[in-house]
Amino acid sequence: MFDTLAARLGQAVDSLRGRGRLSEANIADTLRQVRMALLEADVAVPVVKAFIDAARARAIGAEVMRSLTPGQAFVRIIHEELTRVMGEPGRGLNLRAQPPVVILLAGLQGAGKTTTAAKLARILIEQRKRVLLASTDIYRPAAMTQLARLAGQVNADYFEAPAGTNPVDIAVAAVAHARRHLHDVVIIDTAGRLHVDQEMMAEVQAIDRAVCSTEKLFVVDSMAGQDAVNAARAFDASLALTGVILTKADGDARGGAALSVRHVTGKPILFLGVGEKIDALEVFHPERVASRILGMGDVLTLVEQVQAGVDQEQTRRLAEKLAKGRSFDFADLREQLGQLKQMGGMAALADKLPAQALPPGALAQVDDRSIGRQIGIIDSMTPAERRRPGIIDGSRKRRIAAGAGVQVQEVNRLLKQHLQMEKVMKKMKGGGLTRMLRSLAGRNPGGHGPR
Repeated sequence: MFDTLAARLGQAVDSLRGRGRLSEANIADTLRQVRMALLEADVAVPVVKAFIDAARARAIGAEVMRSLTPGQAFVRIIHEELTRVMGEPGRGLNLRAQPPVVILLAGLQGAGKTTTAAKLARILIEQRKRVLLASTDIYRPAAMTQLARLAGQVNADYFEAPAGTNPVDIAVAAVAHARRHLHDVVIIDTAGRLHVDQEMMAEVQAIDRAVCSTEKLFVVDSMAGQDAVNAARAFDASLALTGVILTKADGDARGGAALSVRHVTGKPILFLGVGEKIDALEVFHPERVASRILGMGDVLTLVEQVQAGVDQEQTRRLAEKLAKGRSFDFADLREQLGQLKQMGGMAALADKLPAQALPPGALAQVDDRSIGRQIGIIDSMTPAERRRPGIIDGSRKRRIAAGAGVQVQEVNRLLKQHLQMEKVMKKMKGGGLTRMLRSLAGRNPGGHGPR
């Protein structure tokens, strides 16, 4: 989402990195470029003004001018001001209420409320909460069917409302059902419209009054730009929101919504939706997002993502196998590629590394489709070939290539990559990836180690 903004801000501040002396003139010129970058990213004008004024006051003060590394001090100020604009770290969901705790999701149509409801349910279920999902959207075709299907995917319960029931009565009946069946949390998905209107506001207000929701969360599409900010302001006036969830943060939005919603509404951003998959919801950490915008990477999130995505049992078995001197074979590589694919591929992981950790143009060369082809090549091998790659001669290569639908050259390339990986894995003993990332996190270029 922040690629364009990151590129523009990177150009603006890179000229100051490492400088031993700064003047008011070059600070003013850099801040002018920063202002243009923020406006082009669709950040609200009042937010830009407040950001620039605060950064200028700090940059021209003694904090920078008397610093031994004024260039780095200025970059740190930009990082800290970006973090301040986006608010405090995501506090998570407030569950300190008499069960069942009611979470109400509101927002415009197409923002992703229904999918977000299921993603929240999955997070709560991992915390050993009993969750009931309910939809009050009686207007959109198949809205209730969609939520019922998603509830099944995350092992949440779904409240089936009788046909013809109005939205307020559905919400009240869902909470009563949850109370009788000892659910911890009820997540209510409300109807949206293409734009803010009084009828929608009156309905969601009535639902909120009827169920006394603990959390009133505004779900907003990151790609909506200034419309997202205006809608957030309108919903907050009607509902007294308690938090915001930004969806579609993996898209090509300019990032202005994330930098504006918190400042305009005063409500914290709790989560970021980063994909269509049911597990693609992250707790919002403003300091990590600021680091990514400034090219410092987001190694802490990467460590957490790897730890969550890696099968610890598989890793333990692989480490024991390598410790006993046995070779890293294609069955092991197949497991590693599968885990990498599950975590979103190389592009998703490399995107969180500091810019200095990657060769120039490295991201542009990443082709995650090759992971699927490599898995196909391994699947075309016999069990004996996977265990003993040395027996794969020319005729076997042709057979494997034909089975996988690729050229023989790709089989040769994979065999060469396997040899290189075998050497690396012997050194890492199965757990080296996480250790390497933790090391990077400890020396984050932004000066922010693990918290």
